[in-house]
Amino acid sequence: MAKQNQATWGGRFSAGPAELMLSFSESVSFDRRLAQFDIAGSKAHSAMLAHVGLITAKERNAIHRGLDAIGKEIAAGKFEWNTALEDVHMNIEQALTQRVPAAAKLHTARSRNDQVATDMRLFFKWACGEIDARLEEAQRALLALAELDGEVMIPGYTHLQRAQPVQVAHHLAAYLEMFERDRARFSGVAKHANWCPLGAGALAGTTLPIDREFTAKALGFVDERGRPRVTQNSMDTVADRDVFVEFATACALVGTHFSRLAEDLILWSSSEFKYIDLPDTFCTGSSLMPQKKNPDSCELLRGKAARLQGNLTTLLTMAKGLPLTYNRDLQEDKPPVFDSFDQTMMCLAVVAGTLTGARMRRESCARAVADPALLATDLADYLVENGVPFREAHHVVGAVVKLAETSGVPLDKLATADVQKIHPALKADWIDVFDLKRAAARRIGTGMPGPKQVKRQLARWRKHLA
Repeated sequence: MAKQNQATWGGRFSAGPAELMLSFSESVSFDRRLAQFDIAGSKAHSAMLAHVGLITAKERNAIHRGLDAIGKEIAAGKFEWNTALEDVHMNIEQALTQRVPAAAKLHTARSRNDQVATDMRLFFKWACGEIDARLEEAQRALLALAELDGEVMIPGYTHLQRAQPVQVAHHLAAYLEMFERDRARFSGVAKHANWCPLGAGALAGTTLPIDREFTAKALGFVDERGRPRVTQNSMDTVADRDVFVEFATACALVGTHFSRLAEDLILWSSSEFKYIDLPDTFCTGSSLMPQKKNPDSCELLRGKAARLQGNLTTLLTMAKGLPLTYNRDLQEDKPPVFDSFDQTMMCLAVVAGTLTGARMRRESCARAVADPALLATDLADYLVENGVPFREAHHVVGAVVKLAETSGVPLDKLATADVQKIHPALKADWIDVFDLKRAAARRIGTGMPGPKQVKRQLARWRKHLA
């Protein structure tokens, strides 16, 4: 009888792996978190084996009892993980075999290749739901601040220069839109993950009479009508890492969005802006300067966003040069995915916490939005309404702004006689343009920051998030 040096593949070898190789190649230190999915996959697989007659119902039941017991031990933190067994799959299978002799038949008609592909697809379906819930929490926090202080007006910016006035609610609602697109992306990832890999084997399936559709139904890999969804090419099944990349992409995009929100909050909370007061519970002080209140939660959100982008780059670089089908490089696909999940979950909780305790500084906002230059574009619109072509109106208003700058007076304090020298269409009522409430009320188109539109949009979000 061949000497067995390794529980899963030792029969062909005359010696076991070196200790350094064991340490280098083990993955159980990070893939043990797949245990619940691995157990679910093994229960479905054994149920299928019984269904087609490859094991008995008695053997199936014994395997299921053993897997349930191991699952409880893992959940309680009492299970002993062994790095010599390499991964989560063999740790569970070996522990099960020691307790249930029939478990020696569990790996019939499957490979660790299709096993891990199944575990990960179950993980992605679960993880997308978890992140969606966190995204919704962040949206609720945004909506709450928008409803609390949303009518406050602030300058909107382009190129980080004051541009036009907007309501805070309109600004915050931009992030509601971004997070909603993120939710749609994760929903798409979950749909793409919803194909059962079990039965693909190592790469070429099996000669045994398995029922892949049975397994797919048992694991919930079904469409909206309950029909099983089974991968259609065994080689692609074990080589495919598209869902990994899509998941990491979705996380990186979430990171981009909460990083941009964090940057807005950092700017708004600075002494130069003073638009917002961030909660003490999500800020820190200086070890030297006692007056400091640093927006550390927001700065870390920016940093975490870079980490999420790095995880995506890792996965893309890893997969780009691999021949079909499975290569051991792909063991390294899990740490960046797990890290992206963990960091995205934590960051979204921090976003919600930071926003929940934030308050707009109304007086500072009012001073900033009182800048009449914010309504220069409205003055150009006034000229257009009086028959001046827009390109000409643009140059006219530019000349008026220049006159204000050289005269050292605010735009709305220029004498009517002086501006009429620039263009006769600037009649006596030109000054009415600089009424902030008037300017806001005139923005009535869909998606614009006028009070009626903002109110309508907030009502839409309230209903959506109810």
